[in-house]
Amino acid sequence: MPKSDQKYATIHYHSYLQLDKILGAQQLRSAELEKTPAHEEMLFIIVHQVYELWFKQVTHEVQSVIDMFKGDNVDERSIGTAVSRLNRVVEIEKLLIQQIQVMETMTALDFLDFRNYLFPASGFQSFQFRKVEAMLGLPEQERITYNNKHYASDFAENQQADLESLSHGDTLFRVVEDWLERTPFLQFGNFEFLAHYRTAVDHMLAREQQAIQSTSYLDEQEKAMRLRMLGSTDTYFQSVLDPEVHRQLQAEGKLRLSYRATVAALFINLYRDEPILHQPFNLLRGLIDIDELFTTWRYRHAQMVLRMLGRKIGTGGSSGHDYLHATAVKHHIFSDLHNISTLLIPRSELPDLPADLRQQLGFYYTEQMRKG
Repeated sequence: MPKSDQKYATIHYHSYLQLDKILGAQQLRSAELEKTPAHEEMLFIIVHQVYELWFKQVTHEVQSVIDMFKGDNVDERSIGTAVSRLNRVVEIEKLLIQQIQVMETMTALDFLDFRNYLFPASGFQSFQFRKVEAMLGLPEQERITYNNKHYASDFAENQQADLESLSHGDTLFRVVEDWLERTPFLQFGNFEFLAHYRTAVDHMLAREQQAIQSTSYLDEQEKAMRLRMLGSTDTYFQSVLDPEVHRQLQAEGKLRLSYRATVAALFINLYRDEPILHQPFNLLRGLIDIDELFTTWRYRHAQMVLRMLGRKIGTGGSSGHDYLHATAVKHHIFSDLHNISTLLIPRSELPDLPADLRQQLGFYYTEQMRKG
């Protein structure tokens, strides 16, 4: 066969998917060690193998987005592709959560039929999931450890080196932060976004304060409490109105995203209806979805472990449910993007953009037709 034609040679479904390897990879420990294998062990193995396959796809998608965004210049036409691939990660996460329902068709007593054969294996030893965490940008100092061990201590030296490189390299968090910092619209000619934003926040808070003070449904003590909760531009809005306050909150570990990136994310969220900001907004929303769904998956995993094991320790030596629940609470990566909601103001309060800036944020042809 000519070499040029070899790439078009036919291939069989079975060999293309290497099904002999995949379908031969379920080796039941209970079958090796007991006369009667535990029926439910097959489900346990397959569910976790499917998890690993999906983790591989997630790392494939995340790395492609990192590659698009690293460097000083991002081709804006690639943002749509990045949004599509992040949305794919979101759909995969939904499947990861749904798989827990399949696992829960196995009862706690069923699990005990083969659990003793799993020691000291544990989901903590999933190298691919640790890769997912590192690539997304989960900081090492914010990880919850167990048994006073480094999170990568169960892996081979080359895997530990890979995780170290990923953690200190171009993570999704870092490349998106750099991209946000390059947003060019925060100061345009005489238009200073933050100055107009401060005025809009003052108007919004004044209106809400008046509504609280004038209501007849609250007594004076309740009104005072509501007013304190409402805050002012001297409270949480300071994190975006004052760079020094933001830096202090970063130093305390309460914020992670840089000041300029935070302001850019706020601008994108507020002016998301401008045509050119549609996809940047969808990108930020996709990151929030990914973070939220991994939190949901961790929480559902913790609840499944509680259902299966109660308060028993995990096969890997962790505290089981308590450890998993703690990671669901703490292991957030894009929490600063979630917190942008705290800083939003109603559309009715949005400062009007200068005509030339609005034109740059829109479609020039549409703008010309409107003028005509």
